[in-house]
Amino acid sequence: MGVDATHGQMNLPAVTGAWRPGMAPALRSFATLGHPFVTEGGDVIGTQASPVTVAYETYGSLNEDHSNAILLLHALTGDAHAAGPAGPGQPTEGWWDAFIGPGRVLDTERFFIVSPNVLGGCQGTTGPSSLDDSGRAWGSRFPRITIRDQVRVEMELADLLAIDAFHAVIGGSMGGMRALEWSLLAPERVERLILLATGAAATAEQIALCHVQIEAIRRDPKFRNGDYYEAEPGDGPWQGLGIARSMGQITYRARAELIERFGRSPQEGEDPLAGGRFSVEGYLDYQASKLNERFDANSYALLSQAMNLHDVGRGRGGVVNALRQISAETTVIGFDSDRLYVPDEQQLIAQEVPGCERLILLSSHFGHDAFLLEFSLMAPHLIRALA
Repeated sequence: MGVDATHGQMNLPAVTGAWRPGMAPALRSFATLGHPFVTEGGDVIGTQASPVTVAYETYGSLNEDHSNAILLLHALTGDAHAAGPAGPGQPTEGWWDAFIGPGRVLDTERFFIVSPNVLGGCQGTTGPSSLDDSGRAWGSRFPRITIRDQVRVEMELADLLAIDAFHAVIGGSMGGMRALEWSLLAPERVERLILLATGAAATAEQIALCHVQIEAIRRDPKFRNGDYYEAEPGDGPWQGLGIARSMGQITYRARAELIERFGRSPQEGEDPLAGGRFSVEGYLDYQASKLNERFDANSYALLSQAMNLHDVGRGRGGVVNALRQISAETTVIGFDSDRLYVPDEQQLIAQEVPGCERLILLSSHFGHDAFLLEFSLMAPHLIRALA
């Protein structure tokens, strides 16, 4: 396949402000493609001298016949760090930490879990902030990519790891889009498919929501058409990214939760009548600030555009026809309060995929983010799906 891997630690600056290149997590494994990668749109990423790199983490051990591997796929602003604590260069704990480890749902004494960072990201895998042959960040020259492009890179990583087939491919939100494409691009490599809070194709509303977030980033005067990496630290489009994150955060949580959690209460020590903030505004500002510490504006816009392009029916005779081609044993989980990927979207998948018994619709207070939070609700269904 012409790929090789390197392992070890990266020397990275401390996270002290807005995200900047080199702020990838400290402990990762890295794989490099030994050839230029051609996107679905015909663009070329990487060269022999500056190849496409994939950052990934693994948990557990691969068994002798390589039959116990699980591919775990992150959402928009996630990364390869699915389990483990926060640390130097890694400002957050693993996004599914409660599920991964000895005796847990993804039992590391039984399974070998592979968690890659997505193509176009900013946490170790090649993206707009990566350097080209000349040592300059790709920036505005990084091409548009699709969910299928991301999956094809992940397939090459699986080849490197000598994994011919996965016991299960699991993904939520954008990760679920990739999981669906895995089941269609390489059906012989996916034995079980577990989809959470995702859809088969981007809807008009989802495209609209991503569009305004992308525009918030692009219209920031410090975006500089995507070529802001040589500016002073902190002198990038962080206002635009913060606004985009705030807009997204509203859709990630449920209306009832926001009302119950914040109501009309003021931010502590502030008076809205005197120009201060409501507590919900403080919450959104906090979420924006936290994302700015660990994520790149170009990657946020690029990955949002990839989600807008998501359509399993493209070139396959439409969505329904594509879903009916899926051969993996499939589990679909949705949440009743999800207003971003509403349950009807999961119902369509469950209804049309031959290997799916029914939609598992769980009641949660957390909206779309429930797939990252409702561990006790999801656990029995995931255990059954992996059995």
